[in-house]
Amino acid sequence: MMPMYDRAVSAFSPEGRILQVEYALVMVNNSPTAVGIATNEGVILGGIERRQDALQDKTFSHKIFKIDDHAGAVVAGFSSDARVLIDLARNEAQINRLYYDEPVDIEYLVRRLSEVMQSYTQHAGFRPFGVSLVIGGVDLIGPNLYQIDPSGIYTKYFATAAGIGRSVAMDKLKERYDKSMSLSETKRLVVEALKVANKEEAVVENVKLAEIKTDDRLFKMLSDAEVAEIFKLIPS
Repeated sequence: MMPMYDRAVSAFSPEGRILQVEYALVMVNNSPTAVGIATNEGVILGGIERRQDALQDKTFSHKIFKIDDHAGAVVAGFSSDARVLIDLARNEAQINRLYYDEPVDIEYLVRRLSEVMQSYTQHAGFRPFGVSLVIGGVDLIGPNLYQIDPSGIYTKYFATAAGIGRSVAMDKLKERYDKSMSLSETKRLVVEALKVANKEEAVVENVKLAEIKTDDRLFKMLSDAEVAEIFKLIPS
């Protein structure tokens, strides 16, 4: 019989670990890569989105989500869990606009989501969300980028990655990142990080990109043609 701490999310193991949270992280680490970069000119989000069927509508994305006009997220992990959190984030963003007549602060939004994710690690009968979210946007402070993990811990980044090949993607980001990079250079770096992390799956058809520019603060998904142009700049 499995020990209680291996089955219950609210029990610590003898080593002081919550194993269900670690299992959720395994789910994230075996999921297609998600990358986010914030520079002075804005935020770029990118991810590998596997095609389940040749007849799947390419315009539908389960990897990158718009939260509000000025904010979006790219996810790694269980997409259905991500959608629950994205809906919560959208509600919080709209409530903030209704109450204060201004876009929600990115950090407040991240903190609110992290509180919900953490609450699912301390009640019997629940399980952790099997997803990590890379949330980026441009608020009154400027471009911001955060990552939330299944434990509910969130961290602010200039550039980050989640999912398959995270360590090699982070190495690429550390090697090339510069806060003064142009958006075109940033898009190229996102694609390069996705390619080193997912050598076989990082093809034009599987890559999704979104941008939020500092000057207009508007979330925009890049078209397949725009993604293809970025791939042409990267040696194969």
